[in-house]
Amino acid sequence: MESDIIESLASLDLIDDDEIHGRPIHQFVSVPKAHSNTGNNIPGTTSVHELLECPVCTNSMYPPIHQCHNGHTLCSTCKARVHNRCPTCRQELGDIRCLALEKVAESLELPCKYCSLGCSEIFPYYSKLKHEAVCNFRPYNCPYAGSDCSAVGDIPFLVSHLRDDHKVDMHSGCTFNHRYVKSNPREVENATWMLTVFHCFGQYFCLHFEAFQLGMAPVYMAFLRFMGDETEARNYSYSLEVGGNGRKLIWEGNPRSIRDSHKKVRDSHDGLIIQRNMALFFSGGDRKELKLRVTGRIWKEQQNPEVKARLTPLFYWSDKEVGETDRGEGL
Repeated sequence: MESDIIESLASLDLIDDDEIHGRPIHQFVSVPKAHSNTGNNIPGTTSVHELLECPVCTNSMYPPIHQCHNGHTLCSTCKARVHNRCPTCRQELGDIRCLALEKVAESLELPCKYCSLGCSEIFPYYSKLKHEAVCNFRPYNCPYAGSDCSAVGDIPFLVSHLRDDHKVDMHSGCTFNHRYVKSNPREVENATWMLTVFHCFGQYFCLHFEAFQLGMAPVYMAFLRFMGDETEARNYSYSLEVGGNGRKLIWEGNPRSIRDSHKKVRDSHDGLIIQRNMALFFSGGDRKELKLRVTGRIWKEQQNPEVKARLTPLFYWSDKEVGETDRGEGL
């Protein structure tokens, strides 16, 4: 059975545990129920917002809002799931719209559901959902590529999650130097991947390196993702270099935000891509074993172009092997 070996050769210190655990971890917190200021008097303690909550999925209802003959409401998505039977009184639903409740919803203004995470915006009821889909304070999805992980949260939470649950290597510093070894480079049945998290400039970056099938032949790809929003990601640049036998390939660009899924970045080919024949040429020898060394650096963009011109990427090389870690999977 073949094995993939990835060595992390950079002289990098592990992230201090206090640096991660000392920061508060926030996961999704539901927004408190908002009360209407429209002047509509509703008996008892039931708020308008509660009336707009679907009794089946508990999400806010948007047109078309359906009701049964007894006045019980539910959202259009759940209507298809309950086989046309009211979940409250079990009467047949039919196709009755609750137009009165839809009109009431039009008059409401509610806070973004991510207000507990920092968003202070107030929106009309029917605009709120559109904003929440792109809100800068919405939780991030786990950037781990080796599984369909459903974890969501803010950046401190995801950093701890990657380290503790996915056992991802954590490093401090803006330079990296990895060697990837594969005993049989002519077979790539599934994606082979590795993920390393780097902490520099007070931010976190995910370095991905993997092999996958592109057409009829395997390719090897390395790319960087920024653990934050796209606007912040543009403040940073990175460079990747791979080479051997007196030849080298260099990639330079801005890291992609983890708002973009791993698959989206990979399928867009936005990174350093090495074809198999080129990778074997860089490996040297009899070309029966793949040995790639990928080096690079992250730097922060400067406003002054003269200063930026002096920030030529430097690559850290070392013959000292810190250790070997088998991070390949799927072969």
